[in-house]
Amino acid sequence: MGTSKIEYKIPLMKEVREISDKKLFSVVSFFAGGGGSSLGYRMAGGKVLAVNEFVDSARSTYRANWKDTKIYPNDIRDLKGEDILRDLNLKRGELDILDGSPPCASFSLSGNREKDWGKVKKYSDKTQRTDDLFYEYARMVEEIYPKVFIAENVKGMTLGASSNLLGSAQLGMFGEHKETIYHTLTDKGYNVTYKVLNSKNYGVAQSRERLIIVGVRKDIDKKFTFPKHGKYIFNLEEAFKTVKNTEEDLKEANVEKYAIYKELLKIGYGESSSKYFNLVKVDPKRPSFTLTQTAGNIGAASIAHWDNRKFTVKEAKRIMSFPDDYILEGKYQEKIERLGRAVPPLLLKAVAEQVYNQILN
Repeated sequence: MGTSKIEYKIPLMKEVREISDKKLFSVVSFFAGGGGSSLGYRMAGGKVLAVNEFVDSARSTYRANWKDTKIYPNDIRDLKGEDILRDLNLKRGELDILDGSPPCASFSLSGNREKDWGKVKKYSDKTQRTDDLFYEYARMVEEIYPKVFIAENVKGMTLGASSNLLGSAQLGMFGEHKETIYHTLTDKGYNVTYKVLNSKNYGVAQSRERLIIVGVRKDIDKKFTFPKHGKYIFNLEEAFKTVKNTEEDLKEANVEKYAIYKELLKIGYGESSSKYFNLVKVDPKRPSFTLTQTAGNIGAASIAHWDNRKFTVKEAKRIMSFPDDYILEGKYQEKIERLGRAVPPLLLKAVAEQVYNQILN
């Protein structure tokens, strides 16, 4: 699985800024969260011109790290592409990449999926309907008309009823895809391809499967192929090798007074609990299981450290491939939520580099 000869290294913020200053391509990001996808583009040499983020706490974290980036706090439904282009002094069609990760609760395998479609639900510190947001993102694709768009969502969108909503080229052959996300995006003038990628194959010490959708404008007439797997998969022991937790860090992650602690003592490395749904203990010799937004709920069942506790914020940053000095606002639980909702930067970096080399360069 891994050896100590290869170092698990995430660039610090100073290095990220220096790479981003190359300005190889321009990016506008919707549903930017606390900045995971933006970090990936910056690590690949991209210049993030502006972002949109509806959730207050996520926007606070983004602003703490990127003070000069324009942030639109509005619900995407209230935004117009022409206004954004005017603010950025761009013409329609000039932007390189339009990024977007619409909230995925409606498609997640751990949620109610289609039962909640059409409903307004709590999302972080806001309430919002989420199952239609991909169509709002598609509207922005049409209005801004970037050279490439990159969208990210959960693997669950490719399964069950959600797969019918996602659609495919195969469905299109039989005229059954007129209302699907795939058709909606291709109808905007793009060649669209998608694939489920696992973060562990792109330098992240976490098994986290995510659907990546890439659209290349048809007039560009270039074909995109997804990046190949890296040759090395990091384990958690390697990822945490230089983490220096303080007593306060460990105190925040302690679960000894909760019921799940006794259960953690019973299960081995890499095993899940038969009593508590979602309670699993990681194996130090393997990548982490998926870090979720609820992993910071101390008394709740979720992935846990092999030392029978929750992960510290420093460890969670390593699991998600965030810089050690990336600022996360709020208390412990809020910090873990920001990370658990994010796109692993190194995963997006790999995709962005491929887009630049194959399409934009």
